[in-house]
Amino acid sequence: MLHSVIPAGGSGTRLWPLSRADNPKFLHPLTGSDLTLIQSTVARLAPLSDAAHRYVVTGTAHAAAVARQLPELPESNILVEPSPRDSAAAIALAAAVIAERDPNALMGSFAADHLIADAAGFAKTVEAAMEMAADGLLMTIGITPTGPDTSYGYLRRGEALGAGNLLQEFKEKPDHVAAVEYVSSGDYLWNASMFVWRVDVFLAELNRQRPHLHDTVRELAGAWDSPRREELFGKLWPELEKISVDYAVMEGAAAAGKVGVVPGDFGWNDVGDFDTLGAILPPHDDSGNVVISTGAEGVDVLTLDARRNVLVPGSGRLVATVGTDDLIIVDTPDALLVCPRDRAQDVKKLVDELKNRGDTGLV
Repeated sequence: MLHSVIPAGGSGTRLWPLSRADNPKFLHPLTGSDLTLIQSTVARLAPLSDAAHRYVVTGTAHAAAVARQLPELPESNILVEPSPRDSAAAIALAAAVIAERDPNALMGSFAADHLIADAAGFAKTVEAAMEMAADGLLMTIGITPTGPDTSYGYLRRGEALGAGNLLQEFKEKPDHVAAVEYVSSGDYLWNASMFVWRVDVFLAELNRQRPHLHDTVRELAGAWDSPRREELFGKLWPELEKISVDYAVMEGAAAAGKVGVVPGDFGWNDVGDFDTLGAILPPHDDSGNVVISTGAEGVDVLTLDARRNVLVPGSGRLVATVGTDDLIIVDTPDALLVCPRDRAQDVKKLVDELKNRGDTGLV
């Protein structure tokens, strides 16, 4: 049985104004169904782990919403971070808590805000990673590239091993020329930050590379079911380094020959922006317009001579457009976004500007 961990953090700034710090994208139904992203993540993990072996790591602002959306999840399996310290602390804490309950457990970490088209293919790939992880490798799942995308990091495969390869190295997000070279070589996969390992192996490697982080999460996990937990969190958690698990553990482990990778080809997408959603969700009409449901009451959309727009009606009023092509229109009760689809990545800059202006209530 896999102990599946779902890190649920971040505010999804490229999906503003729908995604906010207090209501981030993983709590929204952006899957083309009534399921939110985190509910969809749990549904595809169901064949691999039952509710008792599922964990969510999230912030204090989102813990109640996570509990409402996942009522079958045991309360003790919602691991609440007092403040965000990036993925290394979140994943390490989960590994330490699991190790207290099952020292030799197999653990998988899968983000709350990804879309996957082929759930059966996903499960089969995770099972292949589990087999290699049982032998002591730290495993990651790399996505077979569909093109030279510069918005993802890459994984360079080494020698063949089992159902996958040893991982030779992690590569940062490349420029277009490098991305073309990576994809053309056939030696590279997209880094989707999906991991599978034995908790004892991961914690040993964490201790080798980041002993302070290791000792802290082990102390917190040891007090998890005791009255000392709150006091320890208040004292120890703010001192932890803000660093991703890739930088903290996986890159160094790969250099030491301790990381394996299996390729995944199951229709993965990280839902990074509205243009991406427009490309993967089914069109609303014959003109290629995509309407994204927010669950708001009384929403309506009317288009005339409009093509390939991404429309998000979320204010309860009619959103109408005439003669517009390739626009993003997001209507919420307190903010309206209008943006060309090819500038979707720049929405993050708007959020940064709002923060600079002090309009924190809008982000």
